Amino acid sequence: MAFEGLSEKLQNAFRNLRGKGQISEADLRSTMREIRLALLDADVNFTVVRNFVKQVQEKAKGEKVLEGLNPGQQIVKIVDDELTEMMGGSATELKKAPKIPTIIMMVGLQGAGKTTTVGKLAHRLKKDDNARPLLIAADVYRPAAIDQLEQVGKQIDVPVFSEGTDVDPVQIVKDGLDQARENHNDYVFIDTAGRLQIDEKLMHELEQIKEVAKPTDILLVVDAMTGQNAVETAEGFNDDLDITGVVLTKLDGDTRGGAALSIKAVTGKPILFTGQGEKMDDLDVFHPDRMASRILGMGDVLSLVEKTQKNVDEQKAQELAEKMRENSFNFDDFLDQLQQIQNMGPLKDIMAMIPGMANNPALKNVEMDPKDLERIKAMIYSMTNEERENPEVLNPSRRRRIARGSAQPIQSVNRMIKQFDQMKKMMNQVSNGNMAGMENMMQAAGMGGGMGGKLSNLAMKRMSRKMKKNKRKRLKKRKK
Repeated sequence: MAFEGLSEKLQNAFRNLRGKGQISEADLRSTMREIRLALLDADVNFTVVRNFVKQVQEKAKGEKVLEGLNPGQQIVKIVDDELTEMMGGSATELKKAPKIPTIIMMVGLQGAGKTTTVGKLAHRLKKDDNARPLLIAADVYRPAAIDQLEQVGKQIDVPVFSEGTDVDPVQIVKDGLDQARENHNDYVFIDTAGRLQIDEKLMHELEQIKEVAKPTDILLVVDAMTGQNAVETAEGFNDDLDITGVVLTKLDGDTRGGAALSIKAVTGKPILFTGQGEKMDDLDVFHPDRMASRILGMGDVLSLVEKTQKNVDEQKAQELAEKMRENSFNFDDFLDQLQQIQNMGPLKDIMAMIPGMANNPALKNVEMDPKDLERIKAMIYSMTNEERENPEVLNPSRRRRIARGSAQPIQSVNRMIKQFDQMKKMMNQVSNGNMAGMENMMQAAGMGGGMGGKLSNLAMKRMSRKMKKNKRKRLKKRKK
């Protein structure tokens, strides 16, 4: 997660407030000093940090938080609200033109991931809205830029309009828009040229394209890993083109997160999407409130649910729920679950969306290596049908045979069977609405106390109540 370091430091800043029935102004000043240093270290714009700290202090004093009940939690809530507001308040959607096509002009410096982002956005609209996009290759300067866009178009099965590198980009855009209107494309993405830095020639060309295309949206693609340079880039493009929004790429890289926290406050323009990976599905709507919750270690349950719905087969999920109720979860189901989890993305990113898990030390190096999945596959495929369906028959001699058949040491087979048993046990608890086992696991991982622990336990209790309620409904339905 891009904000891992910031998240850890902010939670450390709140540590002195935990468990206190009363908080002094000195306590608040000390906490705000740590928050200010954490934000500056994350490469957040200095003016933005100063205004943020001032707002939090004024609200904490103005609402008499220091004299109220649970003042520590109230201050966390104020920080959460201010972080959300700093990043834009709420998610911003793409505009839609009154009549087709909706024209989206993509701009940015070289290396920011502009062409890939064009493909991701077109793919998203095609998949979610049944859109018929057209991509216009208007970058005639960068070597292989047109080829790259055509490869992206082929990958997502979206047409690309190009006229080579000898035609003026403004003319290419004119001709491309004519074709879009003839073919009734409802979205057009203009992949414009970039430079290593902002220059007069680039801006003049982009202004001409803007004049001709009259785009509904002008989206700036910036690399989150460039920190404050990303904010300066956004300011430069906004001054000349009046951009409508930003797409932040490489948010999964080694970045301190300052760009995401500063861009809206500095330019007044919202972040619409974030890119985290190279796949065409690796593009997420930017939700300031959810991002603020993740930064503060409170998880992001809504995004986790959306990711699960997108990547998990609903029919298989229903079949699995039935198997859990019948206690017939087997090794084929185990393998299927591992593959679905892998499809959802890096495991530590998924775990960070669960309340209280974001900065759990046990998750620092959690990852699912594709090679590990292949080894587990080899072990399961070395089992007989009876062994896959009835794991309790796996005695020592059978385990040794599986080890030989999969070319794995016996220790690996034993470890894999233990993992299976743990997953089966946990899923049984969840299926029965019993979250006590999961709460114990969290406490054992050092998440039982303090504000983070309270938030985690509260989330667990809510989940437990909901699952027990669903279980009662199922039983009532069966009796009928």
